[in-house]
Amino acid sequence: MSGNSAIDRERMFLVEQQTVRVDNGFGDEDLILDLGGGGEGVIGQLRGRQVVAVDMRKQELEECAPGPIKVVADARELPFLDEAFDAITAFFFFMYVPACDRSSVLSEAYRVLRSGGKLHIWDVTIPVRTDQSQEIFVVPVKVELPDRSIETGYGVRWDGREMSMDDICQLAQEHGFGVEEKTSYGEHFHLTLSRESE
Repeated sequence: MSGNSAIDRERMFLVEQQTVRVDNGFGDEDLILDLGGGGEGVIGQLRGRQVVAVDMRKQELEECAPGPIKVVADARELPFLDEAFDAITAFFFFMYVPACDRSSVLSEAYRVLRSGGKLHIWDVTIPVRTDQSQEIFVVPVKVELPDRSIETGYGVRWDGREMSMDDICQLAQEHGFGVEEKTSYGEHFHLTLSRESE
């Protein structure tokens, strides 16, 4: 077991731990769609039953804390009606989406977000891989919620997952989102995008 762990460490590129603050800036009546909401389920821990957490993997949803409504679904083809949600969140989710699929995810997010609603994205900059021996990109994260901290980490096979805040902004704008706020902190970033009222 320890031998396998040593091999895995050699294949990993580990960035410094990122401290990510998540403010409770949602309305008490907001229905929130959390993309990739399994695992730690940070947004579900923050807003409980206001959250519909979707993940392709049932096991990820089974492992996340009680609170949100949990739905096995593919973010590229969401099983919800148009304009069904007041807000959408994606917490270290886009790093798991291959670059070729991010456009479909943003198109679906735009479709199910109500006019005037916001899409909040927290994620990490993944540069082009230069060391071919490092196949896995890993980011340890300390999440600061208003009432507690969560220490976790996210790791993904590197190839095809490269991205930056500007990449996501450009794609989002191509699908009709307006950029309300974009901020980078160390290796991670936070975006607030809006579906403008029509």
